[in-house]
Amino acid sequence: MKQLTQKMISWFDSHALEVDEGIEEKVDWFRALPFVVMHLSPLLIYFCGFSWTALIVCLLSYLVRMFAITGFYHRYFSHKTFKTSRFVHTLFAFLGSSSTQRGPLWWASHHRRHHSSSDTERDVHSPVMKSFLFSHMGWFLTKKHFPTEEKHVRDWMKYPELVFINRFDLLSPFLFVLFLYGLGEMFQFLFPQLMTSGGQFVVWGFFVSTVILYHATFTINSLAHRWGTRTFETKDDSRNNRFLAILTLGEGWHNNHHHYPNSVRQGFYKGEWDPTYWILRLMKAFGLVSDMKERVPEKPVPAGNTNADVADA
Repeated sequence: MKQLTQKMISWFDSHALEVDEGIEEKVDWFRALPFVVMHLSPLLIYFCGFSWTALIVCLLSYLVRMFAITGFYHRYFSHKTFKTSRFVHTLFAFLGSSSTQRGPLWWASHHRRHHSSSDTERDVHSPVMKSFLFSHMGWFLTKKHFPTEEKHVRDWMKYPELVFINRFDLLSPFLFVLFLYGLGEMFQFLFPQLMTSGGQFVVWGFFVSTVILYHATFTINSLAHRWGTRTFETKDDSRNNRFLAILTLGEGWHNNHHHYPNSVRQGFYKGEWDPTYWILRLMKAFGLVSDMKERVPEKPVPAGNTNADVADA
C-alpha cells in the first residue's frame, strides 16, 4: 500500500518515489498510467469537434514546445552550447515542462548519460542494445529510470527555480491547459464565427499536440540510431535523417550531433534543415541569448577517419 501511495504521489511530486539502484528494468504500468491515458485523450475530438483555428493552435503549441525541448532542454541544459539569462532559461524550462516530458534536470541528466555511453550496455535507450519499442518509450516508463540522476546535472542544481520545475513537472502542463481553455473561451466570445471553444483548444492544443510531440521527440532516441545516413564514423550508430529533422526542428542531424555535440548547430552544411538554430540566432539578435558555440567540422570526414578539422561557421 505504501508503494502504491508513493507512485500516485509521484505523478505530482517526482521526489516522492524511492528507487533502489538494483531495481529491475521493466515498465511500471501503474506509475505510467497518466502516459497511457494521454494517448487515449485525442479521442475527445469526437466530443469537442474540429475547427481550423483549433488545428492552428495545435500546430503552434507543437512548434513552441518542440523548440523549448530542442533549443533549451537539449542544446542549452544538456550541452550548454549558448548562454542566456536566468529569466529566459526559467521561462523555457517551464515551457519545456509543459510538453510533459519531465523536468529539464531529469531530461538533461539522462541525455548526458546517453552521450557518455551511446549504444553501449550503459545506454538506457539504445535501439542497438535493446528493443526498438523500449528505446522509443519503454525506458522512461520504468521505475529504475524515474529519478533525476543528479550527479550528471550538479551545475544546474544550484538554481532553486529549476529544481522546483523539475520536481513538480506537472505544474506547467496544468497551467498550460488553463491558458488554452481561457484562450479558447475568449475566442468563442469574440469570434463566434470560428466555431471554437475552450474545450476544443485544450483537446487540440494540448492533448493532440502533446501526443504528436511525444513521438516526434522519441524518434531521435529510436529511429535516429537505426534509419538514415552516416556522414561521420562515430563510436555509436547515430544517423542523419532529413525527415526526422523536419519533425523535430533540426534534431534529425543526429550523426552530426554525436560527432560534434559542442555546437549549437546540428545541421552543419548547406541544405541541412535546422530551424532551432535559426530561432536561436534570431534570439541572439534581440539580445536574449549570447556566446553561441557555432563551430562545426569543416567538411565531412571520410569513412574510417574520425579526425576532423573544426572551423568557424
